[in-house]
Amino acid sequence: MTRAEGDAAPPETTVSLDYFTGLYLAKDDPWDIASKWHDRRKFAVTMASLPRERYERCYEPGASVGTLTRMLAGRCGEVLAVDSVPEAVDLLRQNTADLPNVRAERAELPAELPDGTFDLVVIGDLLYYLSAADLTALLDGLVQRLEPGGDLVSVHFRDRENGGNYDGFNAHAALFTTAGLTPVVHHEDEWFLLDVLRRSDVA
Repeated sequence: MTRAEGDAAPPETTVSLDYFTGLYLAKDDPWDIASKWHDRRKFAVTMASLPRERYERCYEPGASVGTLTRMLAGRCGEVLAVDSVPEAVDLLRQNTADLPNVRAERAELPAELPDGTFDLVVIGDLLYYLSAADLTALLDGLVQRLEPGGDLVSVHFRDRENGGNYDGFNAHAALFTTAGLTPVVHHEDEWFLLDVLRRSDVA
């Protein structure tokens, strides 16, 4: 899924669970993220952009089949990886079964945010599917669960050749209006945006 910069608004309603369920029923890895070069490169850039060598607790919403989850597990004491689609969670569990520090759960966001706090939150290719209200609720909820000094990583696709869609450019603009976060790392190219923001000591 690629999105483009332009005058665009979030969807009026968050994209339905039925839509994503249909994608996973048709194909185990709907976006071929485990095999496509641009996704492998995106994940490599994501991992290289993490400011710290090690984190204690990571939260990864929208984890899909767990390709990035496996990489995060090598840098984190614990990883809570969630997805809203039961079929995706089943694959996520299978693909991380050998990693005792990974917990895979089903959760619909923003209604089912986890308890506790994290020093790393990694959210990818998810924000542009949310309505404006759900986007605000999710971002505020993530900041509340991010420990002071913790890092929030957001990485989303964009496609500059086509216009009119609410894309990573727009989603990250909304992210930068969220109180309590300070920019640390920014990467932008023709395919995706990546930003690392740090929770301020005083939000």
